[in-house]
Formats: sequence, structure tokens, C-alpha cells
Amino acid sequence: MAKRRIVLALGHRALGTNLPEQKKRVAETAKVIADFIEAGWQVAITHSNAPQVGMIHTAMNEFGKLHDGYTSAPMSVCSAMSQGYIGYDLQNGIRTELMKRGIYKPVATILTQMMVNPYDEAFYTPMKPVGRLMSEEDAKAEEEKGNYVEEIPGKGFQRVVASPKPVAIVEIDIIKAVMDADQIVIACGGGGIPVMEQGYHLKGASAIIEKDRAAGLLAKEIDADVLMILTSVDNVTLNFGTTEEQAISSMNLEEAKAYIEAGQFEFASMLPKIEAAADFLLYGRNRKAIITSLEKAKASLEGQAGTTIRES
Repeated sequence: MAKRRIVLALGHRALGTNLPEQKKRVAETAKVIADFIEAGWQVAITHSNAPQVGMIHTAMNEFGKLHDGYTSAPMSVCSAMSQGYIGYDLQNGIRTELMKRGIYKPVATILTQMMVNPYDEAFYTPMKPVGRLMSEEDAKAEEEKGNYVEEIPGKGFQRVVASPKPVAIVEIDIIKAVMDADQIVIACGGGGIPVMEQGYHLKGASAIIEKDRAAGLLAKEIDADVLMILTSVDNVTLNFGTTEEQAISSMNLEEAKAYIEAGQFEFASMLPKIEAAADFLLYGRNRKAIITSLEKAKASLEGQAGTTIRES
């Protein structure tokens, strides 16, 4: 009998924002992941990388400025670095927790490239801030390179990149092989490294993919039973930030579509999660998507917490 499969999409709270905090958070997160594995689930893990990729981007830029013969690193390279850095801590944290429980399973991080459409409208309207705050002089230098910059009132300037939708996972066959071998995989970290096909070559794109959209695509491609998006809130809410704010425990696809059309979900945070969940559910039967916090993950799987989204 085939094991049940779950994709766990970790938000930044599960990882922290700096080196010491990441070590501590990952140790706590690994316990929750190990609980799922111990319960018999096949687990694929993806994760956010916003603080980490920003830190790497800033460090590489500053290094290039201070040392002759070195240049700043492209966003695609920074994304690849963040996958390795986060994956290193995650796979070791999970391995440690599993071994404490007498479970001996390999955990591997797969450096994952994500194909994007070069004509995606997102490239014409960049809106994902990344990296350090800059002076006006540095901002002009960035614009001369062809990069987009926006002013943060009272703080300075910051680079802004596109956030295109993922089209295909380049390493999907490798990911499937690891899953089919009943092993644990960490993939599509930070939404994956955005690339565009140019003949036989894959060229890195100056962009950041929403990790929730990547998680939905990963869950669809490996035919997962559950997509669980772990974020900073226990439930999806309606009328967020108002006196009429209301947490909801469940919704179906028709309701989700109506909420989206009514503008219920914030564009840069909750909306990608709902859209990723809906897309995942459209391509399979008897699936469910769950949006909740790390602390409520296990209870949410049992229907006792979080927000569950089903086809009907």
C-alpha cells in the first residue's frame, strides 16, 4: 500500500533570520517534521528564504565593492547559495531528530531550478524588495545596471525584483526518485532558482519566486495527498485587520474563488497561499491543502486547527 505524501512549506518563522536563530529554529522545526515521518508520511519539504537571500545578496554586493576583480552576485546565484545554506541546517537537524527516535532515513537537499516564462507580466512590474537599504547614489548605480529600485520613505532605497509564476521544476525527476525510494527530500527552497531556457542553456533570471506557488507546483508534481503551508498565523481570516476579522476553519474551491474575487486576501502574503492551494486541488482527487502555523501543524492535519481547503 502506497504511503501518504505531504509537502511541508516552511515560512520564515520556522527558520529564523540569522545564523544563530536559524540553528535554534531548525532544531524545533525538525521535531515537527520528524513527527510526520514517524507517523508514516512521506515528506517533501520546501522553505522560504527571504532573510537569508537578502543577507547573501548584501554580503556579495559589499564584497564586490571592496575587492578589485570581484563583482556582485546575480540573484539566481544568491538563491542557489540560500538553498544550500538553509538545506544544510535543515537536513542535519532532521537527521539528528530522526536518529534520536531510532529512525534511519536519508535526508537530502536538492538544488532546484524553476523554469519561468520570460514573458511573464511580473517582469514588467517588479515588486519584491530584496537586499540592503541604499543611498541615493547607490540606487542610481543600480538603475544604471538596468535594475529596478524604489524609495523607502525615511529609510533609503531598495532594489526590487520580479516574482514570476513557476512553470516547471527542472529537477522533478530526481525529486520523484528520492520520494519513490521512501526518503526525505528538501527541494524548491526559496521558490527555486528562477531560470529561463535559452537553447540548451538555462539562464538565471533576476527574480524571486513565491515559495508558496513553488510548493503548490511541487505537491502537484509528486502527487501529494496534502499540501501544508506553514506561516505566522494559525488560520486564514476574513476581513483581516478590521473589527470584523473572522478566522475560518475550512473552505472549498468555490468559496476560495469568491473570497479572492472579493479581495479578501492580501496580495503579497495570503493570496499566493490560497492560489497555490487551489491550483494543487484542481489537479487531483481526495487532496487537501492546509494553511496554519508550525505549532498547529499536527492538530491541523487531524482537522482540529488551521484552515483546510478541499475541492468541494
